[in-house]
Amino acid sequence: MPGTPRNGTDMALDPIQWFPGHMAKTRRLIAECLSQVDIVLELLDARIPRSSKNPEILKLTAGKPKLTLLNKASLADPSVSDAWLSHYAKTENEALLIDCVTGDGIAKIGDAVRKILAEKIAKNEAKGMTGRRLSAMIVGIPNVGKSSLINRLAGSKRAKVENRPGVTTAKQWVSTSIGLSLLDTPGVLWPKFDEKTVGENLALTGAIRDGVLDVETLAMTLCERLVGVCPALFFARYKLNPEDAEGRDGYDLLEMVGRKRGFLVSGGEVNMRRTAEMLLDEFRSGVIGRISLERPTRDLREKKGETDVC
Repeated sequence: MPGTPRNGTDMALDPIQWFPGHMAKTRRLIAECLSQVDIVLELLDARIPRSSKNPEILKLTAGKPKLTLLNKASLADPSVSDAWLSHYAKTENEALLIDCVTGDGIAKIGDAVRKILAEKIAKNEAKGMTGRRLSAMIVGIPNVGKSSLINRLAGSKRAKVENRPGVTTAKQWVSTSIGLSLLDTPGVLWPKFDEKTVGENLALTGAIRDGVLDVETLAMTLCERLVGVCPALFFARYKLNPEDAEGRDGYDLLEMVGRKRGFLVSGGEVNMRRTAEMLLDEFRSGVIGRISLERPTRDLREKKGETDVC
């Protein structure tokens, strides 16, 4: 994205620039392979469950049993994550909070799958197909942790894992110790975001490659969001005075962070790019703290599955 606007909230996404051809191929792959699996495991980012839920996957997998897995739980606010689990419980959608780095919640997946597929398992046993291995398709946006989950369930490094989107580019079947055969699919986004905040959230958490966007603009947006969501964590991490930051826009906040960190160039100016890269890295790795950018709505809109975005 050319240029760096003064205010981070001007960020936008051009779908022609960032929607790779392999994502269209992945959609076809999901549709073609759906009949080969018993259940769909949909991974969402626990920090942004709403924004990381691909509406196209919902359409492609309609009618197939599903288990929602809120991954990267160790990076999300625990109280907000609990609220999300309550939200899913009210919508009768089975959901688990997991973390593929720490391993938390992984052991619960097998039992949850068998609970959802209890009727199918009973029918198999009635036909003498006791112990038949179940199959699951893992779907989700790029960089949400699908390969890490497969490696956890397989007990070995079977899928390539990197902390960047677009590493898995083809389907692969993997056997596990919990009685599931897993079909991994490449991460897939959708070509157009109807809501600006959805695109922001995906970019902030690393689902969209940084090379597609101007990182300084993105970091300015993050500054403003952090002041709104978790001001105490933000100010404490970067040793900022809340009174000095009052009324400041994303540009000013990012500059203040860079100055505090001593990221200066000749003439005493702040190296804004270096500051931006540092801020994004620290947010994504949880160094600033456990932060959720979305929470379920607290009002009657919850019945419609709508959410408030922090």
